[in-house]
Amino acid sequence: MKLNMPELPPAQLLSALKNYNLLPAIVFLPTRRKCDQSASEAASAKRDDQGGRRDARRDFLRSFVEEHPEVRNHRHWDAIIKSGVASHHAGHTPAWKLAIEKLMSAGLLDAIFATMTVAAGVDFPARTVVVTNADARTGHGWRLLTASELQQMTGRAGRRGKDRVGFIVVAPGLHQNPALIAELLQSQPDPLESQFRATYSTLLNLLDAYQSFAHVREIAERSFAHRDMARRINRLEKEILGSEREMKRKLEEAGCDLPIEVARGLERLASARSRLLEKLPQTRAEVMMNWLDEQVLPGRIVATGRRGRRLVLVIQRRGQNFAGMREDGRGVNLSLDRVARVFGKFYPLKEDAIEQAFDEVRTKANELAIEEPKLKDVRSEEDDAVEIINNMIDRITPGHINEKDKQRCAEALWSVIADAEAVEKGAVRIEALRNEVWRPFELRARVLDHFGYLDFAGERVTERGKWLADLHVDRTLLVGEAVDKGLFDKLDVPRAAGLMAALAADEDRDYGELELGDSLVTVLARFDEVAYAVATEEWRQGLEPAPEINFSAAATASRWAGGADWTKLVEETRAEEGDLIRMLSRTGESLLQIAGLKHAKPVAARVASQAAEATLREPVR
Repeated sequence: MKLNMPELPPAQLLSALKNYNLLPAIVFLPTRRKCDQSASEAASAKRDDQGGRRDARRDFLRSFVEEHPEVRNHRHWDAIIKSGVASHHAGHTPAWKLAIEKLMSAGLLDAIFATMTVAAGVDFPARTVVVTNADARTGHGWRLLTASELQQMTGRAGRRGKDRVGFIVVAPGLHQNPALIAELLQSQPDPLESQFRATYSTLLNLLDAYQSFAHVREIAERSFAHRDMARRINRLEKEILGSEREMKRKLEEAGCDLPIEVARGLERLASARSRLLEKLPQTRAEVMMNWLDEQVLPGRIVATGRRGRRLVLVIQRRGQNFAGMREDGRGVNLSLDRVARVFGKFYPLKEDAIEQAFDEVRTKANELAIEEPKLKDVRSEEDDAVEIINNMIDRITPGHINEKDKQRCAEALWSVIADAEAVEKGAVRIEALRNEVWRPFELRARVLDHFGYLDFAGERVTERGKWLADLHVDRTLLVGEAVDKGLFDKLDVPRAAGLMAALAADEDRDYGELELGDSLVTVLARFDEVAYAVATEEWRQGLEPAPEINFSAAATASRWAGGADWTKLVEETRAEEGDLIRMLSRTGESLLQIAGLKHAKPVAARVASQAAEATLREPVR
């Protein structure tokens, strides 16, 4: 239950912690902005009364800036030295975050205000952890914290070698939920989630190494990602084995020396007969509707009404309904049960031919009408199929044994039919589970086959596919197609960096509102054609196409690779420095991947190498 209590002001919170000797502390907040605001508010109201610690922080930062000049004149510089309070989140530059971590480790900070990403990746020595919110912010709204997230956060409480225990403080707030936090702290950690995915790169590398889809499928089934599925398959296999043993025991006790495969064959025949009998039409109306569903098609003329005098040209079918045109040219929507007769000839749906079509049906109605099915004829066809199955069931016991033994075996086989059904259903379920693992790989294999990177029928990676497999980048196929189509070959450094940034950046992250130059727009337009071709084939195969490219990242990366000053770039984009560095780092790393294609794509490799060098300059690493 949420408390709906007002939040404690940051300075008041730290003051309370100090009074109870609970500093240093990590105060977890849900957003980056909240971290910066809280740190600034706390710093403005707090002054470290230990002059030696202030001097130590000042000396550390002066020394640190010699190796990391990008942190010079950071907006939080003076506040940290004065107060010993800082914020820490992914929006800051890596160098600044490193400085905060070193200050905290050295015992020179009283508190940091951080997002929960700190809990997963940084070992901060803190006496106390403060949880201010039971919710977490995502790109798609708010959600509750998970057990693992909260346990990672609270696991930072207690300094090794200094504190015998660590403390967790649940601070009041509008969205605080102490009961939920207590429950999560006592819950089991969330299950580990594998990062093994059915990607184009994974498929190409596995197929190239193991030479067959069967081996790729086997490896995928054994992967940590599908451990739950493997356990389910193992359980089903044990159940099948148990059913087979029971079948064998019953047959042996009946003195019927037949393999269990005979019982499984009987079960298949009996199931097929049941399905046929279920499908048998019971009334003439049912036969008629099934027939109309097959015969009322666009281009045919039908007669409607009780006496069948009104003619309608079928234009479009929609389930059990159809849209058509009457002789007077008016449109009409009818259900199949309104149809009295169907005429077999198909007519073109052209305005100048429609009148002639109606005239022909009027004059040759009896000749063109399709004969309606009769219930006895339809049932006769199905009955014949059932009779064939019955004969096969009668002959399932061997012919060389006497009638008495044959009768005894038949009874024994029917006695194990339930076990045979369990075996069949288990086998079908196992195959369905295995297909769940393999299906994403198969769909990607067909896409790669379409673009010539893989020979699906031959189960082998082509020469084009081998260099694509060496590209360890996000959206491998899109990047590969851009390279293969020569998009990088004639680009200068800024445009190459811009194109790669558009592919490497998070699609939902805003990297500023810089204008795209005309030359970069032209490049992105050319790439859009490539992306459309890839997306079309992915849709055709039933795959979710790659996310849209990020135009704001393209403009920012192009400006940076063109020689822009870092401080000016941050000012113009108004983006978080940490986000910019992460995007540019990923862009540079992706360019280095293309730069490695010196033999397969030498021109693109040279352009990418130059763009990577221009992108990965300080403060981007």
